[in-house]
Amino acid sequence: MTQGPIPQGPITRDVLMTLDEARDRILARLDGLSDAEYLWQPVPDCLTVRPSDDGGRFRADPRPGRDVTPAPFSTIAWRIWHIGADCLRGYDRYFKGGLVVPADDSRDWPGTAAEGIALLAEDWGRFRARVAATRDARLVEPMGPIADPYGADSYLALALHALDEVAHHGAEVAVLRDLYLHGLR
Repeated sequence: MTQGPIPQGPITRDVLMTLDEARDRILARLDGLSDAEYLWQPVPDCLTVRPSDDGGRFRADPRPGRDVTPAPFSTIAWRIWHIGADCLRGYDRYFKGGLVVPADDSRDWPGTAAEGIALLAEDWGRFRARVAATRDARLVEPMGPIADPYGADSYLALALHALDEVAHHGAEVAVLRDLYLHGLR
């Protein structure tokens, strides 16, 4: 027997609607992104996505410690990695049955714009599905031991944090595209 859509309450519906709007906005801004834009370094020594030493895959540069000032500048590729893998895929571990990505694999990311955008969309879809399946009653409860040290935070707080990450890094990506497209390279 086929099950129909999961009934959603107003909290889940509104969170999903806002997640979808944020996703649509960033994916629209990424439409037509070239590999040159994806890897463009507007200043020296940017955090980016680079071929690994073995040459068979690309890896995002590790984030520096929080005490590094100023924080290094990052490319569009690195910011897309951060949104997709570091945030959305990383947050999946807080859901029952979620992905647990080995730390060494968490920085794997495509070296081309098209592949990076496709993987971002995949990570987004997985996170959205987790939020949709959580539904209102569970969204407002603490995540519990699965999310240690964030166990006292709710799934709603996690979804809102994801929105914050996508909104501010998505805006940074948009500005970088604007600078590149207006010839400031």
